[in-house]
Amino acid sequence: MPLLQDILQFVSQLKENNNREWFQENKEWYNTVRLQFEELTASLIEEISKFDDEIKNVTPKECIFRIYRDIRFSHDKTPYKTYMGTYIAAGGRKSIRGGYYLHLDPDSPFISVGIWAPQPNLLKALRQSIYDNIEELDEIRSDVKFSKYFKNFYQADKLKTVPREFPKDFPQAELLKLKHYLVDYYLGDKILKAENPVPQIVDIFKAGYPFNHFLNYTVDEVI
Repeated sequence: MPLLQDILQFVSQLKENNNREWFQENKEWYNTVRLQFEELTASLIEEISKFDDEIKNVTPKECIFRIYRDIRFSHDKTPYKTYMGTYIAAGGRKSIRGGYYLHLDPDSPFISVGIWAPQPNLLKALRQSIYDNIEELDEIRSDVKFSKYFKNFYQADKLKTVPREFPKDFPQAELLKLKHYLVDYYLGDKILKAENPVPQIVDIFKAGYPFNHFLNYTVDEVI
């Protein structure tokens, strides 16, 4: 069975049986899938580091999110996440830097590039950078490789009005309303059923590298 299909099959079953009894009965299957996901992440790190030097010293364990949910303050008491995710960035999954995310969910598997939920000071700086350097960002967005995969920014939590420190008549004012500077690409069967999906995933990540480079210039100024 193709690698991603094997991982998705486990996650799909976990979604239907999200309880500790089923998980313990299938712990060996989980351990196999977890190792597959670690090896996949290692391959992605190796390939991404060929065009993004920041990634060279990152390890899979730094990047992969735990499958166990923190249910202490949640109304949802199901013990496990129903996806597997890895965020490849300098500093791993907890990094504030723009990076490369793979999300394997049986309903909507996708990859994304950029920064999710930056803290207020960084969000403000990113908005200012976009305002000051909109021509550079527009050039990145209009590039043939980038626009082949990434059509729109992630719109969740978007403000209704332009932040007051910016003029409302700014031509790209909608970009200043965003709370996440993130673009994503949903994975189709061509990738999901590939015997080796790494080259295709990396090709998409590579198309998004200039966007991460743009964002991380501002991150470097803030930290």
